[in-house]
Amino acid sequence: MTDKIPPVAKFAVLLAAVVAVTGCSSARQQSAAPTTAQATKPAPRRQAPAKPRIVRPHNRAVPILMYHVVGTAPPDAPYPGLYVRRADFAGQLAWLRAHGYHAVSLRRVYDYWKHGYALPQKPVVLTFDDGYREDFTNVRPLLARRHWPAVLNLAVRNLLDGKLTTPQIKLMIRQGWEIDAHTINHVDLTTLSSSDLRHEVAGSRTWIRRRFHVPAAFFCYPSGRYDARVVAAVRAAGFFGATIEGFGPASPRDGLLTLPRIRVDGSDGVSGLAAKLAGYG
Repeated sequence: MTDKIPPVAKFAVLLAAVVAVTGCSSARQQSAAPTTAQATKPAPRRQAPAKPRIVRPHNRAVPILMYHVVGTAPPDAPYPGLYVRRADFAGQLAWLRAHGYHAVSLRRVYDYWKHGYALPQKPVVLTFDDGYREDFTNVRPLLARRHWPAVLNLAVRNLLDGKLTTPQIKLMIRQGWEIDAHTINHVDLTTLSSSDLRHEVAGSRTWIRRRFHVPAAFFCYPSGRYDARVVAAVRAAGFFGATIEGFGPASPRDGLLTLPRIRVDGSDGVSGLAAKLAGYG
C-alpha cells in the first residue's frame, strides 16, 4: 500500500524549497553587490590647475644676478674675476634665502610685468652665462636643494665644444632651469653683417628650441654689447626680452629688450653681493 503525504506536509516541503532557493539567490546578489557598486563608482574629478593670482600694479623692479663660472679659477684664466668660488656661491644663496629672497625664472618675471601674475615678495633671477661644466656640477646641486630655478644663457658653441652635454642640460631643464639664447659663437654682434647677425641671434634660438624643445624666449647679448641694429634683430627673432650687462635691478621701464643685470664678481663674496643689492634698494 502506497504511503500518501498529507497536504500539510507537502506545503511544508514546498515552503522549505522556496526559502532555500531564495536564500541562495540573495546570497549570490549580496556577494556580487560590492563588485557592482565598485564598478559603478564614479571616477574622481580632476582638479583644474589653480589660476595665477593677478596683482596691480605689476611694474616693480626685480634684481637679475649675472654669474659666469662657479668654481676655482685656473692659474691661466684670462678673466679670473668671472670665477665665483663654490663656497662663496653657497654662502650667497644662504644669505639670499635668509633675507627673504626667492629665485624665479626670467619668464616668470616677464609674466608678472606683462600679465600681472604674482611674484614672491622678494624675487631674484639667477642667470649663468655661456654654459660651463660647473653649471651642472657645482651650481645645479646647490639650487636643487632649495628647489630654486635658474637661467642658463647658452652659447651654443660651448655645448658643441663639450663644456656641457645635452643630457646634462636636459636634466637641468627637468629641475627647473630656463634655457635661453646667448648666440652660437659668443661674438660681438655689433661687428657682424646682417646675415651673420641673423645667424647668431635667430639661429641660436632655433637651435636651442630644436635640441631641447623649450621656448628659448629670452636673449642675452654677449659681453653686453648691442646697438639699435642688434636690438632690431633680437626683436625680429621673436624674443620676449633680452638682458645686458647693466647696473641695478631690471624694470619694464628699461625696455624688455635691454634689461640690466647686477654682475657678481669673484671678489664679492657674501658681503659684496649684499652691498650691491642694498645699494640698488
